[in-house]
Amino acid sequence: MEKLFQLKKNGTTVRTEIVAGLTTFMTMAYIIALNPNLLTGFGAEGQNLWNGVFLATCIASAIGTFAMAFLANKPFVMAPGMGLNSFFAIVTGNIVAMTGMTYLESFQSALVIIFVEGIVFIILSILNIREKIVKAIPLGVRLGIGPAIGLMLMNIGFGSNVSLYGSNGGPFYAMRDFFGSLTAKFAQDTLGDAYNTMVLSVVTMFIGLFVIIALNHKKIKGSVLYGMLVASVVYWAGEAIFFEVNPFESLKTASFIPPFKDMAETTLFKLNFNGFVEIGWFTIITLVITFCIIDMFDTIGTLVGTASRAKMLDKEGNMPQMKQALLSDAIGTVVGSATGTSTVTTFVESASGVEAGGRTGLTAIVAGIMFLLCMFIAPIAAIIPAPATSSALIYVGILMFGNLKDINFADLSQLVPVAIMILAMPISGSIGHGIGLALISYTIIKLCTGKAKEVSVLTYILSLIFILKFFIPV
Repeated sequence: MEKLFQLKKNGTTVRTEIVAGLTTFMTMAYIIALNPNLLTGFGAEGQNLWNGVFLATCIASAIGTFAMAFLANKPFVMAPGMGLNSFFAIVTGNIVAMTGMTYLESFQSALVIIFVEGIVFIILSILNIREKIVKAIPLGVRLGIGPAIGLMLMNIGFGSNVSLYGSNGGPFYAMRDFFGSLTAKFAQDTLGDAYNTMVLSVVTMFIGLFVIIALNHKKIKGSVLYGMLVASVVYWAGEAIFFEVNPFESLKTASFIPPFKDMAETTLFKLNFNGFVEIGWFTIITLVITFCIIDMFDTIGTLVGTASRAKMLDKEGNMPQMKQALLSDAIGTVVGSATGTSTVTTFVESASGVEAGGRTGLTAIVAGIMFLLCMFIAPIAAIIPAPATSSALIYVGILMFGNLKDINFADLSQLVPVAIMILAMPISGSIGHGIGLALISYTIIKLCTGKAKEVSVLTYILSLIFILKFFIPV
C-alpha cells in the first residue's frame, strides 16, 4: 500500500484515505440515481433502459476513478458529469426528432458521440495537448478557479441540493424560496405543504455544518463524514417524529440484485454506428466539439481548483501528473460510452474528500469500490438525505475561498477575470463556462492596456474558441 500510493510522502494514512474516500462518495452518491433519471426522463423511456444506465453509472464511475488512482495517484473521483448528462438527454431527443428513430436507438447513437469524444481526449492527453491547454490558462485565473468552485459548491449546497416540490408546485430552493423570502409567513405561503420539510432540511443542513466545524476545530479526522452522519440522523429523526414517516421504509421492498440482463439488452456495448451516421456529419462534428469543450474545461477547472485546495500545485500553479489525470478522465469517458452513460468527468465533490485528508489514489480506490458496491446496495445509498450532503458541500465551499489570498487584487488583469469567473460559475452551473469568460476578459484587458505580448498564442486561441461557442449559434 505504501509503495503503491506513497502515503508517508503525501502526509496521510490508510485510515485517513478510507474516511476521505467514503466522504467523497457520500457527497456524490446522488449521481447514482439522478443520472439514469435525467438520461431516461425519470424512467419515462422504460425501466430496462433506466436499469442499464444505472449500472453503467456505477461501473464507468468506478473504472474511471480506478484509472485516476493508479495512473495519477490522485484523490479525485469521477462520474457522469452534471450538465453534460442533461445536454446528452437533449441531444438524444433531438436525434429522435431528426431521424425518426426510437429513443433507445437514438440513445445508442448518441453514445457513439461520447465514444468519439473519449478517443479524441485519449489522443490529446497522450500528445500532452490537454496539459499545454492547462498551462496556457493565466496564473491569476488558475488561482481563482478554487474560490469560484467554492462558491459553486455553496450554491449547490444552499440551493439545488435542497429543493422540494409541494402543493404549490416547485421545485422550491432553500436559498431562493426559504432564505430569499421577506418573512417566514411569506415563505410558508410560497412553499405550501413543502414548508415544514424545508424547515427540517435547513435545520439539518446547518446542524451538519456546525458539527463539521466543531469537529474540525477539535482536529478530529473525518469531521466531514461524521458531520454528514449526524445530519442524516437528525433528518431521519425529524421525518419519524414530525411527519410519522419511516425513513427506512423503502428498504423493505428494495431489490439488491443488479439488473445485468437489462443492461446487456439496452446499453452494454450497444453503440449504434448506423444511427450515428444518420445524424449528419456537420451535426456530429458540432456536437463532438461542444462536448469536448465543456468536458475539457470542467475537468481542468475541477482538477486545478481541488488540487490547489490540497496544496498539490507547484510554484507555477501546475499539478504534477496532470497528464495522467486527464488521461484517466478520457478513459472514464470511453468506458462510459461502452457501458451506457454520458461523459464521465472529475467531480467537484472530490473537494470534500480532499478536505477530509485525502491526498492519494487510495481515496479514489475507496470511492470507486463504493460505486461498485452500489450495484448491490443502491437502496441504502439512496436514503442518505440531500441536506446532509449539503452540509459537506457548504463547508468545503467556504474553505476553498481561502485561495483568494494568493491573487494580486491590485492587478486588474487578475482581479476582473477572477471576479467574473466567481460569479459566472454558480450562475451558469458550468465550471468550463466560468473559465471561458475569465479567459476572454483576461485577453481583452491585456489588449486594451497595451500588454498584448503578455498573452500566449494558445490563450488567444482558447479565448476565440469560447467567443465562437458563446455567440455563434450552430
